[in-house]
Amino acid sequence: MRVIVQRVKSSAVLVNDQVIANINLGLNLLVGISATDTEAELDWMTRKCLDLKLFPDAVAKPWSQSILDIQGEILVVSQFTLYGDCRKGRRPSFSGSAAPELAEPLYNLFVDKLQQSGLMVVTGEFGAMMEVRIVNDGPVTLILDK
Repeated sequence: MRVIVQRVKSSAVLVNDQVIANINLGLNLLVGISATDTEAELDWMTRKCLDLKLFPDAVAKPWSQSILDIQGEILVVSQFTLYGDCRKGRRPSFSGSAAPELAEPLYNLFVDKLQQSGLMVVTGEFGAMMEVRIVNDGPVTLILDK
């Protein structure tokens, strides 16, 4: 499992020019599911995303609060291209990405696990062509692999 974590001031997903999800202060998570992922990877990634200290506190001390601490919002977007392999040729290979029939249930389970935190968690549309608008804060962008 691979997740690009971005601390955002706001983020939105559009499908067919219509906003289907948007958040204010929080995290934008771009999520790739590999062909070998299981629920164990989801559990680890859920805890990591919720517990990472990515936000400043009230006196502007950096890296002191998690998304839970600030009661921020989370936008989760499926992105199989995170497993694109560009080492050979001019076209990426996506053989490391899980097939949609495996990836979608795991993606949905990851979203469910995040929602159990009580935070507002919204999503893009799995498998759709999406426009993702991100106002990165910092910028803070991290890559998590499990």
